[in-house]
Amino acid sequence: MTSSTTPSRPSPKLLQQAGYQTAIIGKWHLRSEPTGFDYHNILPGQGVYFDPDFIEMGRKKKHAGYVTDLITDYAMDWLDQRDTDKPFCLMVHHKAPHREWDPDQKHEEMFRDRQFPLPDTFDDDYATRCAAAVEQEMTVEHHLNTKDTSGDPPAGLSEREQKLWRYRRYMQKYLACVASVDDNIGRLLAYLEKEGLADNTIIIYTSDQGFFLGDHGWFDKRFMYEESLRMPLLIRWPAAIKPGSINDDIVINADFAATPLNAAGLETPAEMQGESFLPLLKGKTPRNWRQSMYYHYYEYPAVHQVKRHYGVRTKRYKLIHYYHDIDCWELFDLEKDPHELNNLYNSPEHQQTIRELKKELRRLQAKYQDSDELARKLIPKQPG
Repeated sequence: MTSSTTPSRPSPKLLQQAGYQTAIIGKWHLRSEPTGFDYHNILPGQGVYFDPDFIEMGRKKKHAGYVTDLITDYAMDWLDQRDTDKPFCLMVHHKAPHREWDPDQKHEEMFRDRQFPLPDTFDDDYATRCAAAVEQEMTVEHHLNTKDTSGDPPAGLSEREQKLWRYRRYMQKYLACVASVDDNIGRLLAYLEKEGLADNTIIIYTSDQGFFLGDHGWFDKRFMYEESLRMPLLIRWPAAIKPGSINDDIVINADFAATPLNAAGLETPAEMQGESFLPLLKGKTPRNWRQSMYYHYYEYPAVHQVKRHYGVRTKRYKLIHYYHDIDCWELFDLEKDPHELNNLYNSPEHQQTIRELKKELRRLQAKYQDSDELARKLIPKQPG
């Protein structure tokens, strides 16, 4: 999370001004109505899985069906009626697989008999980590509720067996929701192919964060650990991207605004914090491309009780600082310890690395005009 004192113009609005048709369909999850879009048909809040309300151009209406199917239907409907003489920017935002996980009838039995391998860190004891890793409320064992698992564990199970049962039910429901997303992305790709749009359309598939699937014994996200920090990012652009190519440079979500603008031939506004990764897509990493990234989570106290923290990640190291009602640091060598089990902050041989990372952390906070003091101003005072 970053912040800026300078007003920013979103990419869709700039594309709209450049002659693009713009639309957003599905999850919006902001208190305001969308701006910069010629058309919007959005879910109020998180939306629901079955028979959801949609707000279409300011008017709310209930629709019969499953939300993932409906979002795809409405996306294709908009593509059918667009002006084919103009370029377009369409944002298709699925609710799934957000909690709670309610698969449709087509997929709900898909993983019913599947046994899932346990993550290597499933029984993490957080032995070297800060208290924040222990005091959260997002464990598979204790914090998945009966809605999450569609009922309680069978009677007579041991504590260990109950934990495994909850993990299995969580995975069954989560992956069934994901399977529906997969199917519907396939429908949309098939539409673009059928309409002759596949070769001249940049398709970006991403998410707003990663997710714990039993890793460290958790579900949900929020922590700066890898499973939560890393986001899926797949891009198909036949004219520029070599199929099957992989880039391991550091890209952040703030880059998502500048990149499509540059791909459309537009300049990046000075107030945008991100950088266009257009050269990376073409297989060319600029000499001055970032070697570190910044992270800040400050929604505490709140759901899942993950303590406020910020940090810096380079290709090899990650430094995290928990603050507010705690003062604790963690350092991980991602090359030797990819599961982030061994906190090296008090290691004598890593003190120079820590000094360098703290210097980089201060640089990034200044760059993004961010601090824990700013977070305190932005977060409403908690009652009591």
